Amino acid sequence: MGLYARAMDYHPLGSTGMLVSSLCLGCMSYGSPEWRPWVLDEAAAAPFFRRAVEAGINFFDTADMYSLGQSEEVTGRLLAKYANRDEVVIATKVFFPTAKGPNMGGLSRKHIQQACEASLRRLGVEAIDLYQVHRLDPLTPLEETLEALDLLVRQGKVRFIGASSCYAWEFARALAISERRGLARFATMQNHYNLVYREEEREMLPLCEAERIGVIPWSPLARGLLAGTRTALDDKQSTLRAESDGLSQYLYQQDSDWAVVEAVRSVAADRGVEPAQIALAWLRAQPTVTAPIIGATKLPHLDSAIASLDVELTDDEIARLEAPYQPHPVRGIGESAVLAQLRRS
Repeated sequence: MGLYARAMDYHPLGSTGMLVSSLCLGCMSYGSPEWRPWVLDEAAAAPFFRRAVEAGINFFDTADMYSLGQSEEVTGRLLAKYANRDEVVIATKVFFPTAKGPNMGGLSRKHIQQACEASLRRLGVEAIDLYQVHRLDPLTPLEETLEALDLLVRQGKVRFIGASSCYAWEFARALAISERRGLARFATMQNHYNLVYREEEREMLPLCEAERIGVIPWSPLARGLLAGTRTALDDKQSTLRAESDGLSQYLYQQDSDWAVVEAVRSVAADRGVEPAQIALAWLRAQPTVTAPIIGATKLPHLDSAIASLDVELTDDEIARLEAPYQPHPVRGIGESAVLAQLRRS
């Protein structure tokens, strides 16, 4: 098994029948540093894909907006180099604009079809395993979006479809429309869920469990907050991404958030492991979670995430980690007016 202490576990992705690894490698960090200063170019990204494949990770998530398409290109080329393409599950996303123009974003039939064709070319594949809507589009009827996605499935360009952060009632409505019209149904939910932000436990996760939806959370380490490297909530100096990423301060700003971080550090110290491994182990212990989406720009961070698979938390440790949590305003979904403005800009 080489560098790693255990063989990778694989789980069904919702009701799709596809088996995916216990961790998904998020590919937002790979593409072009011209898009974001912390992004790695193809040469720098290559060791991460090789290491992930060697460890048994077969699930990779990107989006057309990451590095304005270059993340998909890098992901496609490096998976062709290091992996058996028949074994891996490639996920990408559509919604956010990748270029200026009135029809270069959103979830209209026109943009979905055009964006899918572009993603297929960039990834170098004949079919996308999981094609996700990055957010819902307030300017396009949901019926039009679902029918456009269904057509891609029927054409064989997409195998399964998924959604990302939205309200549970919106997701339930989408599932009902697909059921009523005989359309391809969302099979996955990529949502904002970690020890610092657990509002998804109210409605979205019970809905996903009842409907056999695969749950693949983004930001499992709260944009690095749960990695234990920061000295305070407003510490922007710990990493290049923290310095340039204003979203962290928007998502995590309550005093109770830091209390959760301290609880993670305490359990990690008792275990003699890294805080990030405790945070990932907690997510894996949640029965609705299929695979957290991990990001890494340093190889030790990827190794740490893989090592977290050896950590099994006790009931007492889980209680200690969850005790400091306080309810949050909804974060990570995006207000309709903001998303609509993206379409118009």
